[in-house]
Amino acid sequence: MRAVEIDQQGAGPDLLLIHSLLTELTVFDGVVPGLARTRRVTRINLPGFGKSAPVELNSLAEHAAHVANVMRELKLSPGTEVFGNGFGAFVALQLALDHGAEFGPLVVADALAAFPEPARAPFRNMAQAVRSKGMEAVLDTAIGRMLPPGFQEKYPQSVMERKQHLKTVDAACFARACLALAEMDLTPRLASLEKPTLVMCGALDQTTPPALARELAAKIPRARYREIPDSGHCPMLEQPQALVAFMMEFLDAPHG
Repeated sequence: MRAVEIDQQGAGPDLLLIHSLLTELTVFDGVVPGLARTRRVTRINLPGFGKSAPVELNSLAEHAAHVANVMRELKLSPGTEVFGNGFGAFVALQLALDHGAEFGPLVVADALAAFPEPARAPFRNMAQAVRSKGMEAVLDTAIGRMLPPGFQEKYPQSVMERKQHLKTVDAACFARACLALAEMDLTPRLASLEKPTLVMCGALDQTTPPALARELAAKIPRARYREIPDSGHCPMLEQPQALVAFMMEFLDAPHG
């Protein structure tokens, strides 16, 4: 397997964190301490992000298979809890559909079953832009999709840090991930996802709006839904304490 950047902290049951298209593993810095009090938290960078080597993955299923292979290489336990945000949430959902027997409860934040057709075009446009002009061409667009204007105004340093990380992403990997999202439709298989699942969404999220996140939860037989107040698409940055509280409430509950 090509090099994969990982970070592990804490002790206890395994919990895997998967970042979004517009972030990388440091986006979890604000939630890891709270999660690691009772979990061994593993966060990984997807191919082409951070120090993870680029790998040609052209579909959501290929991204999920990559993560499944990483989990096996790390010897994470069969009961491993998996959390994903944004693109990481879509990868986690595909992981549950294709490799669900290999891990435990699922938590996703800011996801939906399929993007409406008008919402697919921005992903295709971003893919074309980074292929022709590099990551710099989509920085402002990406930040606008991820963080509400109020957060950007209040925390300019955090916005600058996110842009610096985005600049380092492998453009080809980013473009392929964009196109995978543009083609994604999980709807036909969601009724077969019997795993205990928590679906969360930021109340201010414009990229994966709460109404569509609620529809996603309704399509998964054992899913619960929680909305995160005053958060857009990136609750790890915007509302880390609320995110940890909702996650732990769900993960510590019995799942019969």
